[in-house]
Amino acid sequence: MSHPLYGPEIRELILDDDSEGLRAVCEALHPATLAEALDDEFTPEEIWGVIRTSDVRTQAAIFEYLPIAGQIALIQGASKPEMGRLLGKMSHDDRADLLQRLDAVVRENLLRFVDEADRRDMAMLAQYGSGTVGALMTTDYAWLPPTLTAAEAIDQLRQQAPDRETIYYIYVLGDAGRTADGHLAPRRLLGVITLRDLILAPRHAFIRDLMETELEVLRGSADQQTAAEVLGRYDFIAVPVLDDGGGMIGIVTHDDVLDLITMAATEDLQRQGGVSPISGSYFEAGFGRVWYSRAIWLGILFLAQMFTIEVMTQYDDQLKVFTALSFFIPLCLSVGGNAGSQAATLVTRALALEQILIADWWRVLRREILMGLCLAAALGILALLRTYLLTPSKIVPPEDMTGILWKLTWVIGISVTGICLWGTLLGAMLPIFFKRVGVDPALTSSPFIATISDVSGIFIYFNIAALFFF
Repeated sequence: MSHPLYGPEIRELILDDDSEGLRAVCEALHPATLAEALDDEFTPEEIWGVIRTSDVRTQAAIFEYLPIAGQIALIQGASKPEMGRLLGKMSHDDRADLLQRLDAVVRENLLRFVDEADRRDMAMLAQYGSGTVGALMTTDYAWLPPTLTAAEAIDQLRQQAPDRETIYYIYVLGDAGRTADGHLAPRRLLGVITLRDLILAPRHAFIRDLMETELEVLRGSADQQTAAEVLGRYDFIAVPVLDDGGGMIGIVTHDDVLDLITMAATEDLQRQGGVSPISGSYFEAGFGRVWYSRAIWLGILFLAQMFTIEVMTQYDDQLKVFTALSFFIPLCLSVGGNAGSQAATLVTRALALEQILIADWWRVLRREILMGLCLAAALGILALLRTYLLTPSKIVPPEDMTGILWKLTWVIGISVTGICLWGTLLGAMLPIFFKRVGVDPALTSSPFIATISDVSGIFIYFNIAALFFF
């Protein structure tokens, strides 16, 4: 559904063929707000009719905020020269992501209408694989040579600012060298200066005397998670990215890392819910893809849950002798799954934030043993009270109440205690085990923990019952 406030107004302007009004809307609204207003209920032709009323820089800004599916649809409805000009004004990282999603033929046709410098930039970004810092970075950063004065630097920044993603950090670069094959190499990073420090500096102070030389940097081939850790640890707005030779090739900005963190958190939540990661929003994801992502795990968990039946058949004789045991199975089993899910969630998140390392497994085990005992004791007492005071006479006949009720009470209390402790330890240790063998700890999802806990809980429950009744 499009924006409830601006959507109808834009629709009226389109029907009235009011180009001036549409231009005013494009200039007045934030590109993200306008993209939201144009999403879903407007055809690609109508969207082009709106954004064409503005300059190409504004068109690119609006275009970047549209969903990928909408961007691809717009590309099909635009002329190649027009789309080439728009690509030239897009953020370098956003257009690189877009081009990778296009059909090879469409991509090649578009690139013929893009400037040579932009094509080289796109080719450089495309060489970095998915999941690397290089695939996340942008190359439109502000830079200055070290020989300028503060006044000269500010004048030069005025010229750079319209085409830069951020100018708060200005990077100081040396002269460009040559590679072994004679091509220009990336300039070497010498230091950085903030816009604040530059404005407050004396007009005739040289940049080389103002810059900070102790820098945190990233390598283009590093994992993207490294970028998230560095920006999160130091609260930077951006971090420079170097190639293997030490030349500066781009920056990673905080907004790109925020998108990365949001995506990673979404995938972890989906895995913990027993769903394979799904790209795109809820409605954008294809029905078949969502069905497969959910069905594959439901099928695995269903087959695993069948082991509960196998275990229960081993205690068929006990159930025939004393059927009251069957009424308390859901109560006892739910405790293990809930306790395990709590522990797995806490440990998985701590692993993701590196608050826990694999080497800390013994400390985690000791802590969760104590925590499990305390939780188990509390739930065990509740189980004792509930069984003794609230067990209906239909389950335990009045003539058997005195002896059997006491036994049943202790069975339920001890079983809840044991299953709770076991579920807690299971939920705490499985994420660390998965991390150790190179598997995403988020796979220790709540349904996965609950299934294992159910199978083992049945075993615990009936063996404790056997001690009292058989």
